[in-house]
Amino acid sequence: MVIGWLAYASFFMVFATVFSIIALGLNLQWGFTGLFNVGVAGFVATGAYTSALLTTPSRFGWPVAVGLVAATLVSGLVGLCAGAVALRLRRDYLAITTFGIAVAIQVVANNATPLTGGPFGVQFIPKPMQSSLGTGLRWNLAYLALSLSLLAFVYLALEKLVNSPWGRVLRAIREEEETASSIGKRVWAFRLQSFVIGAMLMGLGGALYAHFLGFIAPEDFLPILTFQLWAMLIVGGAGNNRGAILGAFVVWGFWTASGGLLRAWIPQAQQARGAALQVVLIGALIAVTLLIRPRGLLGASSR
Repeated sequence: MVIGWLAYASFFMVFATVFSIIALGLNLQWGFTGLFNVGVAGFVATGAYTSALLTTPSRFGWPVAVGLVAATLVSGLVGLCAGAVALRLRRDYLAITTFGIAVAIQVVANNATPLTGGPFGVQFIPKPMQSSLGTGLRWNLAYLALSLSLLAFVYLALEKLVNSPWGRVLRAIREEEETASSIGKRVWAFRLQSFVIGAMLMGLGGALYAHFLGFIAPEDFLPILTFQLWAMLIVGGAGNNRGAILGAFVVWGFWTASGGLLRAWIPQAQQARGAALQVVLIGALIAVTLLIRPRGLLGASSR
């Protein structure tokens, strides 16, 4: 019984940690710079498929570490291409562009069968350390340690960035873009840098997701994933890195708990409606949070 609970807890924690890394990337874009990215799932999918295709033995068979780095870089490159065009336009065009990219990536993943496996996905994605630790609780805990280490590194690096002069410029752009431009700051360049770094973190999170499960498919990266991540940032508090992490744990815990309860209470024939109700409950959580804590549980950083 104890081992079973530990296995479930480690499984939950790995997912929450991965979502925290992705939420930190979204927080850099929106919370600190005001960039409205509604295509988060597309960048996560880019990282997941990049690492999966490069490391799977039937493909290239590269080391997992190389796959993680490549996933981060390729996602950043996609963000660079998208941002270089969209960030020169009005802000609403960025939302349209990122959503279009996410849909396009999902369509490619679903139809480019020779490359991505199509709707059947990519299987047998290597799991690091599995050869020495096996597939049980020991491996789950080891992967959790790896994920937490990467989360800690990302958090500390972002904290240093956002508290540097570079980060202060981002906040100035978020609050009053025209004023930042009038004092000689290259607003477009700063926005692009923020967008690319955020996309890189989303790709890294996607790669960690793929190597933990060992299998990915296009339905893993539907728009509902973007909704979940925005919910995490809103509930935790945009503009605060600790808030992004807290929100990831809170919303993921609420999502898994509500899903378990709905599956237990709703008849099997009505499970599809139960999934829709789960989304409604997350929306209700967002609404309650905004009523009680308009800036999220931790609120925007005041520094």
